[in-house]
Amino acid sequence: MKFPVEGKLKDGTPIHLLLAGLKDIEPLRQLYRVIVAEGTSYPHDRMPDQDEFMEYWFRGKTTVAAYVQDRAPHAEMLGAFYLKPNWPGRARQVANAGFIVAPDWRNKGLGWLLGATMLHYGKELGYRSVIFNLVFSENQAARHLWTKLGFSQLGAIPGAVRKSDGTYQDAVIMWRSL
Repeated sequence: MKFPVEGKLKDGTPIHLLLAGLKDIEPLRQLYRVIVAEGTSYPHDRMPDQDEFMEYWFRGKTTVAAYVQDRAPHAEMLGAFYLKPNWPGRARQVANAGFIVAPDWRNKGLGWLLGATMLHYGKELGYRSVIFNLVFSENQAARHLWTKLGFSQLGAIPGAVRKSDGTYQDAVIMWRSL
């Protein structure tokens, strides 16, 4: 797969998916700050500092960013995903990925475009399957998307995620062969 990848949303909006580089770090941090504050899809209970953020999104990972147009100096990032081995060594052929979509760009097909791109790219990189270790059980939009993209639920970890109100929800483990 050669980047940038050109795609379109349901309404025809042209999307450019790029391999993230230095210019994308700050836009991704800004978007991730919104996602962490929502508290409905990622485990962080506070915005990671710069080093933690770089570790989580960039080091040892392939990171792909979505924009409406080619990167302008102050372009708004619409979404992103990272792709990495879930485990080292003998099990490194199983990928793990994380996805975010800006609130204003949800339900427009961007999650589908990011997910389908990750599956295609992951296979090209030699991964044999993808596992999501921590899909929040109450995140119905994500669970629906992953099911539409061919993932199956392997199990659930009861009470794995503390919600903002202090109660707990399960984490679902989802998997798909490539």
